[in-house]
Amino acid sequence: MIILGSTGTIGVRALEIACKFGKRIEAIAAGRNISLLNAQIARYKPKKVAIAFREDLDKLEPQGAQVFVGQSEMCEMIEGCESGFVLNGIVGFAGLLPSLHAQKCGKKLALANKESLVAGGWLLDRSAITPIDSEHFGLWYLLKNPNGSSQSNKSLSNQGIGNQSEGNQSADNQAQHIKRLIITASGGAFRDMKLESIPCATKAQALKHPNWQMGQKITIDSASMANKLFEVLEAYWLFGCKEVSAFIERSSSIHALVEFVDGSTTAHFALPDMSLPIAYALDSSKARSGKILDSLDLSALGALCFENIERARYPLWELKDTLLENPKLGVVVNAANEVAIYKFLRDEIAFGEIARIVFGALERFESKSKDLNEYESIAMLDAEVRETMQ
Repeated sequence: MIILGSTGTIGVRALEIACKFGKRIEAIAAGRNISLLNAQIARYKPKKVAIAFREDLDKLEPQGAQVFVGQSEMCEMIEGCESGFVLNGIVGFAGLLPSLHAQKCGKKLALANKESLVAGGWLLDRSAITPIDSEHFGLWYLLKNPNGSSQSNKSLSNQGIGNQSEGNQSADNQAQHIKRLIITASGGAFRDMKLESIPCATKAQALKHPNWQMGQKITIDSASMANKLFEVLEAYWLFGCKEVSAFIERSSSIHALVEFVDGSTTAHFALPDMSLPIAYALDSSKARSGKILDSLDLSALGALCFENIERARYPLWELKDTLLENPKLGVVVNAANEVAIYKFLRDEIAFGEIARIVFGALERFESKSKDLNEYESIAMLDAEVRETMQ
């Protein structure tokens, strides 16, 4: 298999599970954590290795592996691999081109890089993607067998669940029973902070996630609710449904729910551990047949509460309906958000400026998001947004 983003949280766990399942690691790619990458090369002995920057070559210890540098060479690496399975755990817009190239090469794509869908979901074969985000895995898990009836892993739009103008009117009857998809959010670092304090919150405060330790970008996105905004858009692309909602569930024990027109709702409970979606992506039969996680102790959960996401606390949440109506705006929102987070992490702006930058980019570039029919036009708009909002 091929693992992109091997030194990130998803990549590290994927390598461990691949080893447990007896999967051979043919190629890995990483960013700037070269010391960890060198340790992975020594342990897993891949035939091919890709890094992001040429200036890191002198730190790399390839141990005989063929080395690739930069995004275009990473795509060459993917194409030259015998493996037909790519797990993309790259963070940010940089993950889109490898996702597209993996599918162009006919390889199965397990996707943890949310930006691939947010900034280019319409260019991907979504029916051939295995989602690794815990929320989308939860939806996939529930929708495989909704209401006890066997379902194939197709998008809901192809089964007539989503917007009927985009769906198939002769859809499977069982699929017509679904009313709404629901994902959950932890609420991030500022879920209990006084509203007047949030705009001036510090980097240290924003990075103090109440439930777990994650990378810097996703932790900031959790605090601003940008992460959940993107996950709503991901759910639209993966399942073809515009009826997507989100609620705060503080224990992070429930990851996804499916609401049916008959008034019933099913929920996916699991410990907040990415091992489960990764295991199913790597080998669903082995994942089903053995223990991946400890079971939840339901008696220890206490009261479960679903809270509305307040726009006063999370201004970016105001964009949810806008993005669902015009999903290609994800290119603009993602680029502006990445610029804003970079500036925030460098102490150049206050936390409250993140939303201001995103809203400003939307106002300026909304009209340019309509004609994005290939990767090149997406990359050009992404670059223009970044340059303007710096």
